[in-house]
Amino acid sequence: MSGAYLDRANPRPLPLRGLIAAGALFAAGALCFLYGLVTNPAAAWRAFHVNHLYFAGIAQGGLLLACILTIVGARWAGPVRRIAESLAAWLPITFLLALVELAGARHIYPWIDEPLPWKIAWLNLPRLALTDLTIFAALALTGFFFLRASLRPALAGAQWPQGGFGERAAGWWLGGFGGSEAERAAALRTTRILAPIICLLFAFGYTLIGFDQVMSLSPTWFSNLFGGFFAWGCFLSSISVTALLSVLHRNSPGLAGQITPARLHDLGKMIFAFSIFWMYLFFSQYLVIWYGNLPEETSFFRDRLGTEFLMSTWYWEGWWSRIMDEPWVKVSLFAWLCVWVIPFWCLLGQRPKRSAAWLASVAAISAFGFWIERNVLVWPSLVPGDTWAFLGVVQVGTALGFLGAFSAVWLLTTRIFPTLPVPQSAE
Repeated sequence: MSGAYLDRANPRPLPLRGLIAAGALFAAGALCFLYGLVTNPAAAWRAFHVNHLYFAGIAQGGLLLACILTIVGARWAGPVRRIAESLAAWLPITFLLALVELAGARHIYPWIDEPLPWKIAWLNLPRLALTDLTIFAALALTGFFFLRASLRPALAGAQWPQGGFGERAAGWWLGGFGGSEAERAAALRTTRILAPIICLLFAFGYTLIGFDQVMSLSPTWFSNLFGGFFAWGCFLSSISVTALLSVLHRNSPGLAGQITPARLHDLGKMIFAFSIFWMYLFFSQYLVIWYGNLPEETSFFRDRLGTEFLMSTWYWEGWWSRIMDEPWVKVSLFAWLCVWVIPFWCLLGQRPKRSAAWLASVAAISAFGFWIERNVLVWPSLVPGDTWAFLGVVQVGTALGFLGAFSAVWLLTTRIFPTLPVPQSAE
């Protein structure tokens, strides 16, 4: 349910070309990853780690957006909410991939082979595995029950091909269906209970995920704000992906005329405002660490922003060479450009936000910028002197494999079960 917006599921045939392309990307990525395990296992597992975090954040952020819309009783979103919800189909896979990643833990977490005595109670693999797998499992499980309640009323009136997978899956999903009105009331009641629980689980859980999966890679560095910064990046990247998919599906059967300029405007406002808050969180960490100037704190920023941004005074002489020649500075600033500078300046005013092509372009740049940002969060901690360590056949191939798998799951979810909705009425 989404306020006064009533809908029914609209099963559609799979777009074969899209599914073939996604499958080809996944196959190529799997081959690249396997090749990396043989030739350069450290690069393979680190690329796996980055992309696991990136796509997990997008999936969880989509569900979080649906939960927020439920909590505030928003009625503007319409089918945009369903597009965001469909990203959460990846959540069970996030848990499974976290299990797989444990096989490469020694290539990801430096404190396994070089433990810090004063942190060993926290930085140890059994504790990390138990904590993070529990978080991923809890979010996947609560997400499942939220989506089941949210989508049941829409699925009841759908017409699947007789005997097909969609019909069998819907029959299981709709077990014990109690009638449309009763189901709508039950769905609203259940989602209103689960939505704040999921938001709290995300806030606390992804804060710990940020500490464990990113901050611990520089085990002597710490920042209390980093977990919130990491979690907010997950949410904002999902908003960008939702906006991009909304534009791409604005002419889909049943959705024609539903992805209106007003809805695009609201999505644009979120990207604009939330990118400002992302920058605020980053600058809040940077400013405190800059004026404190403690070596155990400045190391994280030094490895990513170089010496130029840690000086007590800005020296114009040689600033360009320091930015261009020191490791990782160019990549970090490029991520900053994509995530904050371009969304801020390109989405000022109403007209850019209401333009489908303009908004989709900015959303795509923001989503790509967050992929760069996730790489910047991980790789400099492990190879601080190699700016282009995140690029290579194994690294890029693994990323494309994740993209293919994520796209295939999303296509299967939205085309077969539970599908994008056809609006029936809106007050």
